[in-house]
Amino acid sequence: MYWFRGRRGGLSGYATKGEKVERSHTTTEPWTYRDVDTLGVDMTRGVDIVGFEIEATDGGIGKIDEATYDVGSSYVVVDTGPWIFGKKVMLPAAVIQRVDLDSQTVIVDRTKDEIKDSPEFDEENYREQGYRSQVGSYYYNDTDR
Repeated sequence: MYWFRGRRGGLSGYATKGEKVERSHTTTEPWTYRDVDTLGVDMTRGVDIVGFEIEATDGGIGKIDEATYDVGSSYVVVDTGPWIFGKKVMLPAAVIQRVDLDSQTVIVDRTKDEIKDSPEFDEENYREQGYRSQVGSYYYNDTDR
């Protein structure tokens, strides 16, 4: 089974090798969690995903160190551990594809390389709008909105 990247940077489908299935986003706002039908869990109901493993489309990348649940400004901070030498990364809520409560795993619709190449995590300013705009622009360009 393989994930395919759509022309606008989002995940477009899940199929066997050579087959492509179009899939539309349930949200175009980077800082908003997808709907309950897509995620498999209602993020507005107090679900705590801190400590959950993060799986990119091509493998694990670390654990969630921090998660926010504010409408329109939600994100997770991932501690990548030894994968990229202890680097932390911020992921907008909309990159989360699915949450599996049983295995405590969060699946995102980005590759390891896309996450590794994301803007450098800024420990002092990551809650500021300027930094969030930079991260949002990296994951979602203007044509995604």
